[in-house]
Amino acid sequence: MARKDTFINMTMTLLVITAVPAILLGFVYKFTKEPIIQVKKDNLKKSINLVVPGADKGTVTEFGVKPANGTDSLFFYEVKVNDVLIGTAVKSYTDKGFAGHFTIMVGFDTTGNIIDSDMLEHKETPGLGDKASKSKTTWNDQFKGKKPGEFKLLVKKDGGDVDAITAATISSRAYCDALQRAFDTYSAYYKLNTEAVPATDKDKGGNE
Repeated sequence: MARKDTFINMTMTLLVITAVPAILLGFVYKFTKEPIIQVKKDNLKKSINLVVPGADKGTVTEFGVKPANGTDSLFFYEVKVNDVLIGTAVKSYTDKGFAGHFTIMVGFDTTGNIIDSDMLEHKETPGLGDKASKSKTTWNDQFKGKKPGEFKLLVKKDGGDVDAITAATISSRAYCDALQRAFDTYSAYYKLNTEAVPATDKDKGGNE
């Protein structure tokens, strides 16, 4: 009988030990879920407004577009002020970073010029690859006002026009790769030519 009682006590103790943390985690998740979601929304709004100034004063329409040279869809954020399209923010990505995958946000005006861009989520080396972020340096300012095609989105070592981050050529190449993917997808979606104008709703394709 003693052995049976001991086994029951051990079982009950184990149940309590595993149940209490699970309950506590449930409460923590419940009370932190909404604040975390809100923080992500706020950060997204800041990123869009950074690359398309004035976005906070207009309306933003989000949709996904499948790129020709990638597996995952890019997220487009069309910005209209007084029903006039002033630019589109594109959340793009690359898998060529020093630490692999990272994402950027880039804004285009209606003719395909880069308004601004910034690195979003990444795991690049602190003090090196992370210099692609505006929070670290002004490195990505060199893309402002440039139109991909006329401005080659390759580092100078590869025959392009981009000044690479010192000691972080891989991260620089990856950032250019993400920018090029964004522009190619944007260009195809809006059917840009030398004198590009936004496509009509009838012309648009590729939504997901």
